[in-house]
Amino acid sequence: MDEAGTSSSSVQPKDPRKIARKYQIDLCKKAIEKNTIVYLGTGCGKTHIAVMLMYELGHLIRKPSKEVCVFLAPTVPLVRQQALVIENSTDFKVRCHHGNRRGLKDHGDWKLEIEQFEVLVMTPQLFLHNLRHCFLRMDLISLLIFDECHHAQAQSRHPYAQIMKEFYKSDAPKRPRIFGMTASPIIGKGGSNVLNYTKCINSLEQLLDAKVCSVNGEMELDSVVASPDVEFYFYGPKSFFNPRAIVTQFEKLDKLKIECLTTLGGNLVDMNEYQKKMKSLSKLHENLVFCLQHIGLFGALQAARILLASDQSDLGENESDSSNGEAGFRNLYLKRAVSILSQNFLDDANSVDSLTLETFEEPFFSQKLLCLIEVLSRYSRMQEPMKCIIFVKRIIVARSLAYTLDNLSSLNLWKCAFLVGCNSGSKNMSRQKMNAVTERFCNGEVNLLVATSVAEEGLDIQTCCLVVRFDLPETVTSFIQSRGRARMMKSKYIFLLEKGNQHDEKLIEDFTSGESMMNREISFRSSEDTFDTLEEASYKVDITGASISTGCSISLLHQYCGNLPRDIYFTPSPNYYYMDDKGGIICRVVLPPNAALRQVDSVPCFSKDMAKRDACLKACQMLHELGALTDYLLPEVISKRRGSTMKSSESKSHGDENLREELHEMRVPALLKESWLSSTDKEINMHSYYIMFLPIPEDRDYRMFGLFLMSRLPEEAESLEVDLHLTRHRIVKTGLKWLGLVSFDKEEIKIANNFQEMFLKIILDRVEFVSDQITLGRGSSTIQHNLKSYLLLPLKRHSCSDNNKLVVDWATMQHCLSSPIFGNSSSLFWRTSITNENSLKMKDGEYRRHDVVGSLIYVPHNGIFFFVVDILRELNATSQLRSSTYMEHFNEKFNIKLLHPEQPLLKAKQLFNVHNLLHNRINDNIEARELTEHFVELPPELCCVKVLRFSKDIGSSLSLLPSLIHRLENLLVAVELKHLMLSSFAEASLVRADCILEALTTEKCMERLSLERFEVLGDAFLKYIVGRHSFISFGGLDEGQLTRRRSSIVNNLNLYDLAIKKDLQVFIREPFEPSQFFALGRPCTRICTKDNESTLHPIKSKTNTNSTSDTHPSSENLVTATGDWCTRAHRRLHGKTIADMVEALVGVFLVESGFKAAFAFLRWIGIEIDFDISDYKKACKQSYSNLSLVNSMNLKALEGTIGHEFRFKGLLVEALVHASYNNHSGGCYQRLEFLGDAVLEYIITSYLYSVYPALKPGQITDLRSIAINNTSLAYMAVKRALHKHLIENSNVLTTAVIKFEQYVGLSDSEKELIDEPACPKVLGDIVESCVGAVLLDTGFDLNKVWSLMLDLLAPALCFSDMQINSVRELRELCQSSNFDLRLPDPVKVAQVYKVNVEVGISGKYLTFKATNCSSKAARKMAAQAALLKLKALGYKHKNKTLEEILHTTPKMEAKLIGFDEEPFVVETCSSLISDEFAKLSIKDVEPEFKIKSTLDDGYCCGALNGLEVGAKADSHLKIVSRGEKVVVVGRGELNGASDIYINTDNHEEKDTGLTTCKTARSQLFEICAAYCWNRPIFEICKREGPEHLPMFTFKVTVQVQGARPTCIECTGYPKAQKKAAQESAAEGAVWCLKHLGYM
Repeated sequence: MDEAGTSSSSVQPKDPRKIARKYQIDLCKKAIEKNTIVYLGTGCGKTHIAVMLMYELGHLIRKPSKEVCVFLAPTVPLVRQQALVIENSTDFKVRCHHGNRRGLKDHGDWKLEIEQFEVLVMTPQLFLHNLRHCFLRMDLISLLIFDECHHAQAQSRHPYAQIMKEFYKSDAPKRPRIFGMTASPIIGKGGSNVLNYTKCINSLEQLLDAKVCSVNGEMELDSVVASPDVEFYFYGPKSFFNPRAIVTQFEKLDKLKIECLTTLGGNLVDMNEYQKKMKSLSKLHENLVFCLQHIGLFGALQAARILLASDQSDLGENESDSSNGEAGFRNLYLKRAVSILSQNFLDDANSVDSLTLETFEEPFFSQKLLCLIEVLSRYSRMQEPMKCIIFVKRIIVARSLAYTLDNLSSLNLWKCAFLVGCNSGSKNMSRQKMNAVTERFCNGEVNLLVATSVAEEGLDIQTCCLVVRFDLPETVTSFIQSRGRARMMKSKYIFLLEKGNQHDEKLIEDFTSGESMMNREISFRSSEDTFDTLEEASYKVDITGASISTGCSISLLHQYCGNLPRDIYFTPSPNYYYMDDKGGIICRVVLPPNAALRQVDSVPCFSKDMAKRDACLKACQMLHELGALTDYLLPEVISKRRGSTMKSSESKSHGDENLREELHEMRVPALLKESWLSSTDKEINMHSYYIMFLPIPEDRDYRMFGLFLMSRLPEEAESLEVDLHLTRHRIVKTGLKWLGLVSFDKEEIKIANNFQEMFLKIILDRVEFVSDQITLGRGSSTIQHNLKSYLLLPLKRHSCSDNNKLVVDWATMQHCLSSPIFGNSSSLFWRTSITNENSLKMKDGEYRRHDVVGSLIYVPHNGIFFFVVDILRELNATSQLRSSTYMEHFNEKFNIKLLHPEQPLLKAKQLFNVHNLLHNRINDNIEARELTEHFVELPPELCCVKVLRFSKDIGSSLSLLPSLIHRLENLLVAVELKHLMLSSFAEASLVRADCILEALTTEKCMERLSLERFEVLGDAFLKYIVGRHSFISFGGLDEGQLTRRRSSIVNNLNLYDLAIKKDLQVFIREPFEPSQFFALGRPCTRICTKDNESTLHPIKSKTNTNSTSDTHPSSENLVTATGDWCTRAHRRLHGKTIADMVEALVGVFLVESGFKAAFAFLRWIGIEIDFDISDYKKACKQSYSNLSLVNSMNLKALEGTIGHEFRFKGLLVEALVHASYNNHSGGCYQRLEFLGDAVLEYIITSYLYSVYPALKPGQITDLRSIAINNTSLAYMAVKRALHKHLIENSNVLTTAVIKFEQYVGLSDSEKELIDEPACPKVLGDIVESCVGAVLLDTGFDLNKVWSLMLDLLAPALCFSDMQINSVRELRELCQSSNFDLRLPDPVKVAQVYKVNVEVGISGKYLTFKATNCSSKAARKMAAQAALLKLKALGYKHKNKTLEEILHTTPKMEAKLIGFDEEPFVVETCSSLISDEFAKLSIKDVEPEFKIKSTLDDGYCCGALNGLEVGAKADSHLKIVSRGEKVVVVGRGELNGASDIYINTDNHEEKDTGLTTCKTARSQLFEICAAYCWNRPIFEICKREGPEHLPMFTFKVTVQVQGARPTCIECTGYPKAQKKAAQESAAEGAVWCLKHLGYM
């Protein structure tokens, strides 16, 4: 959690020196000169001295300085409080940090933080974390302040001490000024040993490299800080025996505890779960007993009620009465405890609240509580307002005591509240409530505060006048700090002491004398001795400087394990085992099966703690070397920086919010930019191409046209064939035919240029032809940037040639250009030869009839251009038009009176508008049909002649040419990209340019080709091949890290960056917009430069108001509009479009050439896919570590089920080991699942791509999801009985699998009667892991995996029972019906999720609810209910369902696309287990016992059934039945063994593969502690032998609590040493416990 403080602005800068006291100024001066520790009492203004020091050293930290001040406070409330003080006292920019460091996740964030802020206030834990992982460096800190610096002890691992020991170097040239603050430099219980005080002070100074300073005289302090009077109140004394009522309650609660443990043991089989719940229950029981002792019966009752209320608030509706689950059995215990405790008041437990508490005496109120009530009553009678803090040790005591005191009418002047910490669970308070209570106490709303130690340190409570220690302080510091809460004059510091308790009285004396000695030692040091510094081993990464030590190795290892993949059946955590060695204790840390390594041993150490830390440090070092920890020694750093963001989800669209639309140029083919305009040659030679038009049906005439270029087209472009789509499903097939070279002279070039300019204006900018005069050729001499230089000219067949050679139709062009509108004087001859017989009176003059026919005319009254097709001699203006004549029609509709009604009418065809004819308008199932052309009749006098001889067939051809040329441009760009790639890798020659063009064409272009199908295939291949590389090359990464690493490579952000580096974005094709068709004769006039590009192309904001809309993969890709283009062909492209293009190109190489070509492309673009063959061999041989489990499964049957005989059997074993099983030295299936998931996705994508070539990419994705979703794979696992081979150690998982198996076995009619159980994800996972195992075992032979999967997935690939994701189906239905869909966040209640789905229809909302233990499943259930309701109301999808589409789609032969690799071959070892793994076997030694039963039926108790009778040892074991208890008396030891090797993780006898070695005695103590039993009791049974050689025989007694309360007594063999005799007895007890199921 980060909080930003905004410094207040004022006219005058803040100066903290203005309000400083003299001693504060003096101490500040000392701190400026040298490192200083200020020792002052609470309330003396230590923080203000620190603020003044900041002010004095402000020149070092004020921006733009790169250095900062760091203020450390040990608690979150103190961090907030001190940050506020600094803000209010100075003008520094302050930021406070605490909590779990949300928001600042990488080094860039912290660098920015240092650049922006001057003072960072944080907890020492966070600061130490930042130093260790190089988020912050010590040389960037000018001033380092330690609040409550007494925590920095040389022999402790407090973060203060770790900071100084690990990162502060007193000889460093650049080190911060150190300033410490404390009210007591001593930590401990005090006492009379002056040397300890001296050592403590000296050690503090040495560690902080500072000197302790204080005020020499107390006169000045006494004038500003009050010192409270200390008073003692005595209660009791306790009698030797507790009151009978109390004893009775103890007995009842103890009995209740045993009953609950018995019930718990009977319901649970998982011993780890039993241990956890038993500890929780024991802690609960201990709290109630403590309250019973210290507060009384009423206090214990209230405590039980408070705990019960807290537990019930955490329970759901279905759990409150259940004993299942941790909260459930706690709830059961507390309910019965409330009932037991209530019996002492009234029969009706609910009437306890109506009792008058003042009448209570012992045992209802303890003597200690009665004493407290007396104190409070006494001080409440004082007239002046009082405030009091009562300090207790336990949270539950604080809450119960607060309730009791607040309900006593005799204390009605006291307004009571409690204050406890906020980091200990739901039964405490939130940080917000904690701050609110403190504020209420400060402003007087509350005047009695019952608090734990959280109120001792740092809280600014200035008006308290009474402090009562209900529970005594434990240290000198606690004594001084709690006393410091009383700050008013005449304050009281009161202790409640038990009469005659000399220990408590001695403790207070030690505190008092200790403070005096401490003050003397501050002024006059009696010794220079210090404590020995706790030495820490460390590990440092040289490349980054990050380091860790044994001080943090445990937490880092747990952090690593906490980041490992988990599920509801398994929580990864390290386990620790201890072994006695000659040099000390060795700790073995065993990591979860999905970790990068399994076990590490420490060096022999003097203590378990040291051994544990050393083992964890070694583990962290090895994890870093394996790559599981980064170079900053973190499990993973997820950078928010663009291009390196890693995502937790594999969704391709994840992270698209970090991509945006950006301005990019679009490539213009170089061949089209070769211009002749600047040529000085008399003749220009150009390559000519005949443009062929074949209309279907042949109902239109098209003039022949040719394309003329300076260079010949590439071969792939010359073979271009394009279908242009017209209305009514009509098409025109077009193509190019090379005619050869054609020479143009200067005059011909001029004519051609003018003709092209003319027709481009006519078809695209016709408004210019409304005017009477147009000038052509103005810009012909100006060379524009990116100008496309080609000519489109009419052709005709040369009548004189024998082969009807096609030549340029110069006559037609000259006729057109001689039109009057171009101001050509040569056109006047037409009018001079006009006669009455051959003339027509047009609006702009008189023309010959044959000149008007086949010309372009303009009709001013409606602003439309027409082609004149013919003259209708049989019709004139007086002819009939429907109910009137033409003359009447024009008069009535347009108010035009015709002056020459006798003239024949013109038959005209409206000028075509140019459209994008590349759009996919045709439906394959609909045939094109002829369409009768529509003509109009026009009076000549209403028409203006614009272009002579510009006939309809020319216009028809010109309407097609822009679309054709656009496709040609795109193909030329694809050819250029091919040549670009070919220059780097030869495999590009195998790919066709038209396929590359398809990969460059987005769906928004709406053509018959787009990148999406290639992109789906390329995405799946990328996921597989990058996943394969990660799996082999990064063996130290777990499944989650592998997923994130793959995502960081294949996600859109990274693909975008790679494409930009290769400048691939310029090749992406733009949707054809006719208005932006620029060529010679129609150049773009928007001149774009670097200076004005942002003005020409402003960012356009788009708002999506439809709450139900899903972003289509390409719907947001492009932002274009008329007029947006410029001379540099700029357009805005969405980053995802660029990323999709890369994936599509991968798909192109796969389809066209295969894996090897795709590999070459990936290498070229910058994606690493090659791995070392030695890493592959290592991955295979590591599977040998799983061979210890071979005997626990039927491998032959399993291989038969899968259809593959494994060379590396360990891979098959690993594929079926769940992470909950930790009793072997191998791994679990998660990494193989990662590999199998990737290859399975590619194989299914390849199948669907080849079998259904007509399906759209979205439909392929849907079908793939249906075929290989986790539920589908789980069904396959059950039907193939793979689940029967699953190796796991979770009863919850076992139950879930059995339930699902039973459900799968039901008939359809039976399934309808019950709810479908949750599908365990594990079942689908093991199918994927088995696929991954086969892939690895075959050396990545996809052909074998392909045939295997076609067999295994055959039922799923039939798609006979398609189940589309109900949420998606509902979303699509709401979109098509324009409904509002709301999906509120799931609400978790206890262990289930409650989900609502809301559908708005015409403003009214329908709500559908569902509940499930999985939020996703619940949402699907609610969505399904919504779908059923909407369909019942008559709302259906407008489009065909996927099932309907699939039934009508033709199927092709299934093909594995692209695979052309040679499988890798690795020789298997001759032995099953290599030497490396042979040592990881268990040494299981059992003591040899003879068992003689004394029971009537001749059999041992059930707990010991199955033990071998008649063993060879001389010892004996006798089992005697005594009611519900079993007393075991016997002797035993491990003959000839000094250590016992057993598995402590599981109560079943399984070969763990791990050697766990420890003494039986230490193990016995650990077992008792783990199960919360009493410590084992060792007693000397017998002493024999002479005095100088005695022999000792010991007996050990263990009280086993739980479902079968048992007393184990085991007698060992006589030994010469007592320790050995105890070990002999302990070995028998441990053996017995193991077979009773407690190990």
